[in-house]
Amino acid sequence: MLGNHDVGATIAVSDMAAARSFYEGTLGLTPAMEMGDAVLYSSGRSRALVYQSAYAGTNKATAATWSVGDAFDGVVEELRGKGVSFERYDDLSGVTREGDIHLLGESRGVWITDPDGNILSIVDES
Repeated sequence: MLGNHDVGATIAVSDMAAARSFYEGTLGLTPAMEMGDAVLYSSGRSRALVYQSAYAGTNKATAATWSVGDAFDGVVEELRGKGVSFERYDDLSGVTREGDIHLLGESRGVWITDPDGNILSIVDES
């Protein structure tokens, strides 16, 4: 039923100005549509809805993942150059870490947070 359709992330934030600065300025996302206290961003063939909510930052799990393939090292360095801090998780089963980069079998990934603490992931998968 849904397996042939695209899916998008939905991310709650408390401060739209801070969120827009992060998602547009830091991550480089482009607004596709603005809807009052919400912005729909284009990211590759997918979409991410960022909206103002009293429940912002309450999700303690990954809210969105970007699969960047071979661009992984460049993306990580660009984020680091913009002052983005990387999360470090030492309690994930089967995962080891080299500095900020988590090794997940043959894949590598990093986690960051937005201004509300929403957890975002970048992986080297295509």
